Amino acid sequence: MGHIRIGTASWTDRSLVESGWYPPQARTPEQRLRFYASRFPVVEVDATYYHPPAERTSLAWVERTPPDFVFNVKAFSLFTHHPTRPSALPVPLRAAAAKSANRNGNLYVADADPGLVTEMWDRFRTALAPLQRSGKLGAVLLQFPPWFPAGAERRRYILECRERCAPMRVCVEFRHASWLREENREETLRFLVDNDLPYVCVDMPQGHTSSVPPLAAVTSPDLAVVRFHGRSRHWDSGDKRARFAYRYDDAELSEWVPRIRHLADEAAAVHVVMNNCNRDWAQRNAERLAELLGEGTETIVPHAGGAPRGRGDVER
Repeated sequence: MGHIRIGTASWTDRSLVESGWYPPQARTPEQRLRFYASRFPVVEVDATYYHPPAERTSLAWVERTPPDFVFNVKAFSLFTHHPTRPSALPVPLRAAAAKSANRNGNLYVADADPGLVTEMWDRFRTALAPLQRSGKLGAVLLQFPPWFPAGAERRRYILECRERCAPMRVCVEFRHASWLREENREETLRFLVDNDLPYVCVDMPQGHTSSVPPLAAVTSPDLAVVRFHGRSRHWDSGDKRARFAYRYDDAELSEWVPRIRHLADEAAAVHVVMNNCNRDWAQRNAERLAELLGEGTETIVPHAGGAPRGRGDVER
């Protein structure tokens, strides 16, 4: 059975800091990351979606976490067909980016100068190099938007992103229902399997264009990823806080226990990330899911930041 790592999609969210989850002595970003890493063995970095990371930042992450800690890193918005403000790019590239922006001031990868895109990918890989060298980079999350439907051209683009990221591993999350509809599901999963691309399983509100079903599928023997987005009734509200403000109850978390165990039976590693980032709800849900999974989970893994624990425990 593969190792199961459970964590959250942020350690810096303002509402988390204000919730009281951190002890009073954890006042700085460094102290908060060190505390977080003493409680969980994996974290997802979402800030890299909004602004490209700096190499010195990822080096600091390496130095502030235990040797076996893992970071999953969300790809910069430009790479995944999301609108990107030229001001989010490094200063030397902003003028060139602005020339290709649309009338609303947003830059899309399809309109950007190819040289600019290549430069951004080069900078992205360089910035994450300390994580890659240290063995602390789990995967780069390629989360594609609701306007990225299933199709041959989009599949080719996913492979292009994989090549751009190499040697870093990527995982793929879809936000358009067409990828997992009955008529496309087999083709989508076969594409991921044939190209050794880990599928990102999701728990999210259903009934929207962006909804994909809670399918637990392993498409790479090395890694499976699960992201919990909550089940808010305000998913399409446009309010990010309301969109993810959801705390799972035990019954909802328990639905995923057999699914995650199934993933661990087929993949060497399973990363479970709570993305319902409002106050400390993600952290509390992650802790509780680890407890639920620990009941009858036949795997032995070390406690993050502490002594090994016995059979029936999972990393959390």
